[in-house]
Amino acid sequence: MVDIEQFPILLLPTDNLAGTWWDRIVSGFTQSPIPHVTSTELAVVILLAVALSLPRATWRYFGLFATVTHELGHAFAALMTGQRLGGIRLGLDHSGTTTTYSRGRLRTVWSTFWGYPVPAVVGATMVWCGFNGWGPAAMSVGTVVLLASFLFLRNGIGLLITAAAVLAAVLLVLFVPPEFNGHVMIVLGLALLVAAVRDLGKLLSVHLRRRDQLPTSDAFLLYRATRVPAPIWILLFAAVVAASWWSAWQPMAQVLATLLGQGPIPA
Repeated sequence: MVDIEQFPILLLPTDNLAGTWWDRIVSGFTQSPIPHVTSTELAVVILLAVALSLPRATWRYFGLFATVTHELGHAFAALMTGQRLGGIRLGLDHSGTTTTYSRGRLRTVWSTFWGYPVPAVVGATMVWCGFNGWGPAAMSVGTVVLLASFLFLRNGIGLLITAAAVLAAVLLVLFVPPEFNGHVMIVLGLALLVAAVRDLGKLLSVHLRRRDQLPTSDAFLLYRATRVPAPIWILLFAAVVAASWWSAWQPMAQVLATLLGQGPIPA
């Protein structure tokens, strides 16, 4: 027997879905009860995150979301420094290009840097939100950002990829109860953190073995703009990713400490 009060959204007429979705988006900008994450749940969450980002079959699709996050990082960094955003192009092969226009070299360097580290930063933020009752807020912000990105997309594949991401976000907002949003954010956040490490490995491969692809590397573009060697930029990318992992580890350490019956596990 199913208690229909637990699933009110399924009973709404289709024409009310848009209004319900928007109400959920607006109501999401408040703190919800902090979810209780057990050690067993955390283990399952970690396995789900790895399953999204490591196997080739799932990476084929989730990697597109990581690429969207990467390119939006470039775009946001450009806009926050007053640059003109020419547009974003995405490819099904996980490639992406963000075109910006600026007369200042430092501004260009800033926006070029914030590509590879951004999935990790966003992932750590999502994990923090999930553990601290801000899962619905993170879901609402993410959905609004994805919707706003349509203004800057310049190719059909990019529109298709982003539309799929928006659809997934809409379904999560509509059908995942707010009390479970925190768990969803932890899974997606950890998956983005894994994706950031995977993409760094891909970047290293370009510099070490596939040097014919160097023009596609942000580290190479930064070298051309500053004459600072590309390995230095890769180390800086890695430092931000490592700091993001350290941040995400803090709430997970508390859960593991409870499992072991100890005090907080040192970071």
